[in-house]
Amino acid sequence: MIPIQNVYYMLSYAFQVLNEQGYKNIATEKFNNTAELMAAILAKGIAIQIKRGLGKEYIPQTEAMSSLKGKLDITESIKTQTMLKKQMICSYDEFSVNGMMNRIIKSTVELLLKSDISKQRKKELRKLMVYWGDVETVDLYSVNWNMRFDRNNQTYRLLISICYLVVKGLLQTNSDGTTKLMDFLDEQRMCRLYEKFILEYYRKEHPEIIANASQIPWQLDDGIGSMLPVMQTDIMLSYQEKILIIDAKYYGNTTQTRFGTHTLHSGNLYQIFTYVKNRSYQFGEEDNTVSGMLLYAKTEEEIQPDNVYQMHGSQISVKTLDLNLPFVEIAAQMDRIVESHFTGVIKAD
Repeated sequence: MIPIQNVYYMLSYAFQVLNEQGYKNIATEKFNNTAELMAAILAKGIAIQIKRGLGKEYIPQTEAMSSLKGKLDITESIKTQTMLKKQMICSYDEFSVNGMMNRIIKSTVELLLKSDISKQRKKELRKLMVYWGDVETVDLYSVNWNMRFDRNNQTYRLLISICYLVVKGLLQTNSDGTTKLMDFLDEQRMCRLYEKFILEYYRKEHPEIIANASQIPWQLDDGIGSMLPVMQTDIMLSYQEKILIIDAKYYGNTTQTRFGTHTLHSGNLYQIFTYVKNRSYQFGEEDNTVSGMLLYAKTEEEIQPDNVYQMHGSQISVKTLDLNLPFVEIAAQMDRIVESHFTGVIKAD
């Protein structure tokens, strides 16, 4: 089980806004579970948003009115016979705080109030929800999380991201239709956070190298690539002609077992090898060093992968990152990866 404090540090790299002044004291708090941590982040973010003012959206409205507002719906007015009451059905847009993002936040807070968080935290959230009095709730099962952010609602990006993690981590339906709370971050969501954390850590702490999540084009002899999947890397670190492609894996088991023998997950190994060779071929005749790494989150298994292979002129390593250590030691593990693959590169201040 990853220490809750380390989950916070991972989030702080994945969402840089957590490093801003208003959130910094969260790093010094102790949390009993991940739901408590998320509630603390959400409470702080909501308080900051209240000071800025709740975001507003144009909400479509349709109602019977005695004077024209917006667009007259003649068909509906005739059908409902509102004209007999000297009214007409009007459709208009109202600039309101009752937009989807505010509704998601309110509904997520109500979900957290049912979870295993402290009484003090629940009291804090209830006080903040007074400002959400004009906001309705929403069915969290039906929310479309693919939202667009612009300069007008950019401050909601972290809040909605945390809501997403809360909803996907806490909400589960029983066979009888009732709702129960479950453990917070499952393997799939931790995997995404793990990937994002590693990428953003290298971007922030090692500006001397380029860190991104690039796509790699297939190197095709005849140029025909229809139906080939996209080669999307998790993390690609590069400095001049040196490249390290990292495939971050957060699994319950770092190896697979067959007849008592531990082996690496074959699909992962095939994938990283394919990435490395196609990226290397992209250099053409230029000198290059393209390496690959499968970086698993360390588990409690007795046997952990720690291997380096030389395959067809390329180095493929399989390592683990121990997320149970104090964060300074986690950072040291990640720094050593850069030092070992980019020797001679001077770290930028």
